[in-house]
Amino acid sequence: MVVLSVPAEVTVILLDIEGTTTPTAFVKDVLFPYIKENVKEYLQTHWEEDECQQDVSLLRKQAEEDSHLDGAVPIPAASENGADDLQQMIQAVVDNVCWQMSLDRKTTALKQLQGHMWRAAFTAGRVKAEFFEDVVPAVRKWKEAGIKVYIYSSGSVEAQKLLFGHSTEGDILELVDGHFDTKIGHKVESESYRKIASSIGCSTNNILFLTDVTLEASAAEEADVHVAVVVRPGNAGLTDDEKTYFSLITSFSELYLPSST
Repeated sequence: MVVLSVPAEVTVILLDIEGTTTPTAFVKDVLFPYIKENVKEYLQTHWEEDECQQDVSLLRKQAEEDSHLDGAVPIPAASENGADDLQQMIQAVVDNVCWQMSLDRKTTALKQLQGHMWRAAFTAGRVKAEFFEDVVPAVRKWKEAGIKVYIYSSGSVEAQKLLFGHSTEGDILELVDGHFDTKIGHKVESESYRKIASSIGCSTNNILFLTDVTLEASAAEEADVHVAVVVRPGNAGLTDDEKTYFSLITSFSELYLPSST
C-alpha cells in the first residue's frame, strides 16, 4: 500500500465530496435522477407552501434571463384560472428543471429547489448518502489525533449537511468541524483557499486538501495548501503528467499522520 505522510504542520484536512468521500455514481445515478423522477410530485404536494413558491419564483426569474437560449423553457406567471392553469404551470416548472439539468447547469434557482427536494427525501428516509468504506474510519482517526475536518464542495452547505446527517453510516455530522460551498469562492480559484484558511483561523500551509479534481488541486497549491489527489472508481482519468506531479491516494487509509505516532 502507498503511504503518504501528512506534513507535521497540517492541523486541518479539507475534503471535497463527489469522487472523494462519496462515489460519483451516487450523485449522478441516485441524487440527480431522484430530482427528475420526483419533481412533479414534489411540486404538487408542496405548491401552496411559501418555500415552494419562493423556489418557483426564483426559477421563473431564471427562465426570463434564459429566454435567449436555445430550448429555454418559460414559466408562465400565476393566474386565477383554476386547476388546469395550475397543472400547466407545474408542468412548465418540471420541463424547465429537466432542461436545466440536461445542460448540467448550476443556477442558484435550480440548486435551491434541488436542495429542498433532497432535504425532504433524506429526512423521510427515501435516500441515504453513500460514502467510500475507508472514509468514516479515517475521519474518526484524524479527529482522535486532534486534526480538524472541514468540507468544501460546490454543493450547498445545506446539501452537505444532509449527506453527512443521513448516510448509510448513520448521522456522522459530528465528525465535521465546518462546511464551505461556492459562496466563499469557486474551487478552481486560489483565493477561495486563502479565504477558507482565514475563516478557520489557520495558515494555508496548515491545511491538507483532498480532491479528485486536478484543477482544484492546482488552485489550492497556488495558495500554499498541501494537496493530495484522490483516485477512486468512476472518477475522471488523470494524464501521465498529473500522475507524476501530484501526490495520489486511492484510500484515506493511505494517509499517515506523523503526529499520531
